[in-house]
Amino acid sequence: MTAIKHALQRDIFTPNDERLLSIVNVCKAGKKKKNCFLCATVTTERPVQVKVVKVKKSDKGDFYKRQTAWELRELAVVDAKDANKENPEFDLHFEKVYKWVASSTAEKNSFISYIWKLNQRYLRKKIDFVNVSSQLLEESVPSGENQSVAGGDEETLDDYQELNTREEQDIEIMMEGCEYAISNAEAFAEKLSSELQVLDGANIQSIMASEKQVNTLMQLLDEALNEVDTIEGKLSSYEEMLQSVKEQMDQISQSNHLIQLSNTNNVRLLDEIEFLVNHMDLSKGHIKALQDGDLSSSKGIEACTDAAEALLQCMNVALRPGHDKLHAVKQQQHLFNDLREQFARRLTNHLNNVFVHQGHDQSATLAQHSVELSLPKHNPLHRDLLRYAKLMEWLKNTQCEKYEGLTGNYVDYIARLYEREIKDFFEVAKIKMTGTTKEGKKFGLHGSSGKLTGSTSSLNKLPIQGGGSRRSQSSSLLDMGNMSASDLDVADRTKFDKIFEQVLSELEPLCLAEQDFISKFFKLQQQPSMLGSTAVDGEEVDGAGPSRHVSVGGERPQSATSEKEMVRLMMNKIFHCIEVELNNLIALGDKIDSFNSLYMLVKMSHHVWTAENVDPASYLSTTLGNVLVTVKRNFDKCISNQIKQMEEVKISKKSKVGILPFVTGIEQFAELAETIFRNAERRGDLDKAYVKLIRAVYFNVEKVANESQKTPRDVVMMENFHHIFSTLSRLKISCLETERKEAKYKYTDHLQSYVIYSLGQPLEKLNHFFEGVEARVAQGVREEEVSYQLAFNKQELRKVIKEYPGKEVKKGLDNLYKKVDKHLCEEENLLQVVWHSMQDEFIRQYKHFVGLIGRCYPGSGITMDFTIQDILEYFSSIAQSH
Repeated sequence: MTAIKHALQRDIFTPNDERLLSIVNVCKAGKKKKNCFLCATVTTERPVQVKVVKVKKSDKGDFYKRQTAWELRELAVVDAKDANKENPEFDLHFEKVYKWVASSTAEKNSFISYIWKLNQRYLRKKIDFVNVSSQLLEESVPSGENQSVAGGDEETLDDYQELNTREEQDIEIMMEGCEYAISNAEAFAEKLSSELQVLDGANIQSIMASEKQVNTLMQLLDEALNEVDTIEGKLSSYEEMLQSVKEQMDQISQSNHLIQLSNTNNVRLLDEIEFLVNHMDLSKGHIKALQDGDLSSSKGIEACTDAAEALLQCMNVALRPGHDKLHAVKQQQHLFNDLREQFARRLTNHLNNVFVHQGHDQSATLAQHSVELSLPKHNPLHRDLLRYAKLMEWLKNTQCEKYEGLTGNYVDYIARLYEREIKDFFEVAKIKMTGTTKEGKKFGLHGSSGKLTGSTSSLNKLPIQGGGSRRSQSSSLLDMGNMSASDLDVADRTKFDKIFEQVLSELEPLCLAEQDFISKFFKLQQQPSMLGSTAVDGEEVDGAGPSRHVSVGGERPQSATSEKEMVRLMMNKIFHCIEVELNNLIALGDKIDSFNSLYMLVKMSHHVWTAENVDPASYLSTTLGNVLVTVKRNFDKCISNQIKQMEEVKISKKSKVGILPFVTGIEQFAELAETIFRNAERRGDLDKAYVKLIRAVYFNVEKVANESQKTPRDVVMMENFHHIFSTLSRLKISCLETERKEAKYKYTDHLQSYVIYSLGQPLEKLNHFFEGVEARVAQGVREEEVSYQLAFNKQELRKVIKEYPGKEVKKGLDNLYKKVDKHLCEEENLLQVVWHSMQDEFIRQYKHFVGLIGRCYPGSGITMDFTIQDILEYFSSIAQSH
């Protein structure tokens, strides 16, 4: 262990100016044995640092390397595990607990003893020793704790001194000169001791032999002492002289310190003054601009803007502690407050005047727009006011109350202007929709200017126009069914579509431009949101009192209500009449022609979709969305009215039914709707309406067929469902594919029923005879034995056949043709189709009769008086003759 200790001191600790005091060979508890050394060290330089170092043998060679080091002051607890029994385990509590197992208990105790000594000397007993034998600690201090701390440990720690190179060489030479230096250390030690005694004796003899030299040396020492006394006297005199110099130097030093302190204070004072002058000094030009600057010219506005920003910077400067108590600072702040109040008042008055003048100037241009269907543009007004945008931002940051008051004044002035413009604009639109003023009286328009004085409720009292008059009531499928395509007044609907589109096209840029201006001018920049905001109820907008301020919530514009909400409230108040006017216009269009709701639904949906793509939270998007709900309700109401009118249809009892009006009407409606809804966003609404209408048509066709007295039920069903099937096949409406197949099935089924029912009459007795034959066969009589039945013998068969010669059959078929011709209507042109089906059914019956004769009366030679070829000639000649 001594050799290892020596090697560690030389290789690891000496280069770091450290001394190795104690070492213990350990391994970690509970793990695979990997031996290492824990070393207690102190530094050779002051202040002394005490460490516990972990040293590990390198895996690649026979040398040691320093792995971990802990400061001894970081050690909190030394746990020896057991104070009574020998146990090589112990714990060291640094920032965490390290568990060790020493190679022997003696090494552990020695290491702990050294740690205790270092703790006593350097750490003032800060480390706790747990489970350590008191005897072990007492052995470390043989004569009192205080003495060990003061001297014993110092000697123990300082008695070791490392050999230098020369001493090592001398020892090696001395050991090489003795053969048993290593093999017999005790003999070698005795030899060295005897030689040391010899050398000590020789030294004593040498000293005694040089007594004369010693006396001489003592004499010299006495003389030296005398000289020292002389020098000390001179030094004392010098010290007295220097004492007075020292006092003078102290005074000079104190004076210099005061001068330096004064200079430092002057520098700091200058810095404070420069700070205040640089940050709280407003130039005369800025003051003049704030007091008398021209707010009507571009240069004046720019100068006022720069001056206002400079004033804001001066007022917002972060004063250092104590500045606010300076009289000059208070005076300057008072000046700034006066300038702010004065300029804010000047700016507010000027902008209020601008709002009023611009409103009057804009009103002068209303006359030229009242004739045309267009809204006046406000771009010049916006362009002029945007020059004041930065000043409005300054006002918003400095004078919130004046900012809100100015905002309210703008909204009031511009709302009145827009209200006049929009009402005139919608009045022109209503006049153009209803035609001339004379015609407009039918819809509640009167007076030379043609203004609408009737409300929406008065539209419900529109008179019903008859005959060739221009239609001014709601269209229906019955109306469409009773007219040709040329009578539908397509030009009126096209004109309405164009007017409605122009109204929306004029409103859209107007609202977007105003909202953009409000955001920029009043510095209410919105962040577009994907979530559309709900519109304010009509009571909130229309019920607002004549207050001069817009209620934006809270004391500051952004405290309780966001800037986006403030824009929405301002837009609601400015354009509060748009939604009302649009709803009135929609009511008028719906009353002129209920099918106008189709045009309005498509146009309104497209504009809502466009507005939501631009900004889903904009006022325009919200308002058009609300109006779209009204249009959709009108559309649904239109569909419901058509269904109701179908249910109320009455047919004549004296004439044949033919194609029902609402069946023709659904065809015209579908053609119109397909034209309107081509590539429309609301195609789904139309598809749902189609299904409702076609189901109502099917139901009411069956209802009319059941109530028909003049025309057979099968004919009514066959003709109308054939017409529906043809219409749906031609239009190819994908959502009605199921209904198209159903119409085809119903048409085919009722055609077959009508043919079978009609053909039972020309050969009535023959039919009854063979029905009886089939009944006997069904009861179990063999077919070849039927002829032996009294009622069905050969004589009876010949008698029945004789009643139906070819001439009589042709006559009966001719009467049947005339009857079918009376039943069927001309517009559907199904006579030849029905007649051909009857021919096929008659031939099928003929073949059936012939087959029964062959099976039940074999070898009788009984045949019909006419052949299949005769039947074909009968049917052909009858069809050609008519």
